[in-house]
Amino acid sequence: MMRVFRKAVFWLHLIAGVLGGIVIFIMCVTGAALSFEKNITEYAERGERVVAVGERRLSAYELLNGVAAARPGSRPSSLVLTDDPAAAAVVALGREGRVFVDPYTGAIKGEGNASVRKFFGLMTDLHRWIGLSGDGRAVGKAITGASNLLFLFLAISGIYIWFPRKLTLRHLRPRLWFKSGMGGRANDFNRHHVVGFWCSLVLVVLTVTAAVISYQWAANLLYTLTGNEAPPAQRSALGPGPAEAAPFTVPANIDQLWLAAERQADGAKSISLRLPMTNEAVFTIDEGKSWNIFARSTLTLDAGTGSTVKWDAYEDRNSAQKLRSWFRFTHTGESFGIVGQFIGFVACLGGAYLVYTGLSLAVRRFSRWLRGRAKKRSATAA
Repeated sequence: MMRVFRKAVFWLHLIAGVLGGIVIFIMCVTGAALSFEKNITEYAERGERVVAVGERRLSAYELLNGVAAARPGSRPSSLVLTDDPAAAAVVALGREGRVFVDPYTGAIKGEGNASVRKFFGLMTDLHRWIGLSGDGRAVGKAITGASNLLFLFLAISGIYIWFPRKLTLRHLRPRLWFKSGMGGRANDFNRHHVVGFWCSLVLVVLTVTAAVISYQWAANLLYTLTGNEAPPAQRSALGPGPAEAAPFTVPANIDQLWLAAERQADGAKSISLRLPMTNEAVFTIDEGKSWNIFARSTLTLDAGTGSTVKWDAYEDRNSAQKLRSWFRFTHTGESFGIVGQFIGFVACLGGAYLVYTGLSLAVRRFSRWLRGRAKKRSATAA
């Protein structure tokens, strides 16, 4: 019975690998390239992100007015200020990119490294939507989401198939490390098993976190498993609202609103304001209190009066919400710093190599089957 079950798992593993192999290979290669996106981008833009410390920092109103004057017709979508006195302010301009602004002089230091951002933009497009654009992105997302689920099954079933029938050192050794002097099928078999052993658990984590990011049902399952009620699904905006269609103007009371945000989270590491404001001003705040370095709290103020509408502190969120905040950056490895990013990088390369060796083994098996059929027809004809 166990032999039949093992055989069934093997064939399902092989079929899943053949069906999703090419897309999984693309996601693995691009995932490896994206592992150090933040580090490389920050290094490439270090000259624009760092400023000379001055005597007085300009207010939010002064900074946004300066950007509006320097970039007529631009539409700022957010303003980010940090507690680092030598860090530039960042004003996002929607699809136009962003500008780094000297918070002491108001001068625009630059718009980022276009070549680096273009490269990582291409990698992101391939990773999320296999390079499709416009209306095709929905199709691309469906394909990558399904391929990710196939990859999750491959990682789990691969762990089961990896175990030899006899758990002896003689049987385990060729599955734990590479053997030299082999070629053809034996070489692919050895490398497929060894790379799978060292990478599978990390690949399970990467694919599970990706599923929660990609699918609402997976996110809802997270809430169910932690005993929390799933929030209602959010509807995406169908088009620009009245505030987005009108020319951008700097809110006259933005400094008062910003001071209210600073008082709410005294000593915050960074504060970001979503723009343009309508009836509410929404701030995203890094309080710097959680051991999750990507923990963020949200403050919603009445844009007219400055009174607090809602204070959604990270520490007050339920376990499912906190887990979800981990998943996005655990998927990229950033939750565990440069070590986590390196592990994710190696696992992605390992995943790509598993696809290569797996497809190679499948092709060899199919070729052997065709040759066997040809020999049988020849024998029958004779």
